[in-house]
Amino acid sequence: MPPHLSADPSSARPPERGAVDALISQTRRLRGEVDAVRREALEDGSELETRWQRALCDLALHQLSDVDEHLAQLRDGPPPVAVEDRDAPAVPPARPAGSLLSRVGSAEWNLLTDEASWSGELYRILGRDPAAPALTLDEFPSLVHDDDRPLLTAMVTDCLIDGKPIDGEFRILRPDGGARTVHMMGEPVLATDGSTSSMWAVLRDVSELRRFRRTVGEARDSLQRHRYRAQTERRVAVALQEAVLPPWHGSLRVPQRGPGTLELAAHHLPSSAGAAIGDWYDALELPDGDTLLAVGDLTGNGVSAASGMATLVGALRGMAMAGTEPGPLMGLLNQLLDASTRPSLGSAVCCRYRPATHTLTWAQAGHPVPLLFRDGAGCVPAAPDGVLLGATSTATYGQAEVTLERGDLLLLHTEGLLPRCSGTAAVQRLLDLAPRFSAARTAQDCVRTVVEEFGEACVLAARIVS
Repeated sequence: MPPHLSADPSSARPPERGAVDALISQTRRLRGEVDAVRREALEDGSELETRWQRALCDLALHQLSDVDEHLAQLRDGPPPVAVEDRDAPAVPPARPAGSLLSRVGSAEWNLLTDEASWSGELYRILGRDPAAPALTLDEFPSLVHDDDRPLLTAMVTDCLIDGKPIDGEFRILRPDGGARTVHMMGEPVLATDGSTSSMWAVLRDVSELRRFRRTVGEARDSLQRHRYRAQTERRVAVALQEAVLPPWHGSLRVPQRGPGTLELAAHHLPSSAGAAIGDWYDALELPDGDTLLAVGDLTGNGVSAASGMATLVGALRGMAMAGTEPGPLMGLLNQLLDASTRPSLGSAVCCRYRPATHTLTWAQAGHPVPLLFRDGAGCVPAAPDGVLLGATSTATYGQAEVTLERGDLLLLHTEGLLPRCSGTAAVQRLLDLAPRFSAARTAQDCVRTVVEEFGEACVLAARIVS
């Protein structure tokens, strides 16, 4: 059946890998230059301006490391998707860079006078009135979330007693009830006798950055869970599909002896590798000695399509066993799909071969016509009327009849066999295989030829051997 049209709403092209690599190189070069400036500042004195310069360099190094990591993710792209998943949750779009820029404030606490000095920006980060006095080092923890106070206490203690620099994050509670995440970097200031006289720190508001990272992480986890569910559903659908298809492999003769014996062979590429979930074929020896040959496909994906295919094949077998001719049988399948609680479209071709007379009666519903190969040449039989199954409840389906001869090959296939071709070009590719079919010894060899030519196939070959 004709492939469904689809549209890609995205017009943006992915970034060129070379361009992203160039940005990564520039970021790393800039990080090296900032680190060099920082080392120069470390060799300088301990004046306030020098400490401010060193602190800003530290913050810049942190941010450049973040940029480097994000550019690497942009270059490498998301993890590969094994299957197409249109319902997967989308990762939130990247925010403009400016929205993630952090505000930076500074503070100094004098241990000798117990005085505190804050920059104006720190007042704004903490939501404090600039006219109010800065909180002392003992008072400052009152702004911190209860769960994070032990962390701040440990960092300050290590800084004042052991001279370790402060580098950590904690949450602060603002007077208006809001909460912010603050990244604090600080260091002790030594007096001339080597004792710690004060502590100086830079505080960076990283609330938006951390919130955005959490959102991306949650979306990534959700996407991974969705992909896992989709892959599990696909495996179940493939197992159901393979359970419904005929269990025989290689060539099969029906009946084993007698006039007009058919040698059958089929191939169906697993859906995870190529063919669609709804593609199917069937061959069945009927009670009166006739043989049912059919192929078809059904729209949809996953377990729903596989279960719909199983229902359709089951109904086809039941009606064929009851003696229903291909034309009326197609009409009943059409009514079945039309009355289904999950409407879908299908295509099919159904043949009934009578070995006593070597006649083939067949009908089709919007499906590629069976091809007949004889004496090294192929032809396309005239097709009877028939629209897609499930397209309209009032559809009627005609029948055609053809007499087969010993050595003839009948080839039935689904639309997915020729996904990149259409119309006469698609049919011609199969007809061009006629000389190879003529030289083949078995129906299985003919199917193998089709698979070698196209790489993926849902195809059924029936060869008249007597």
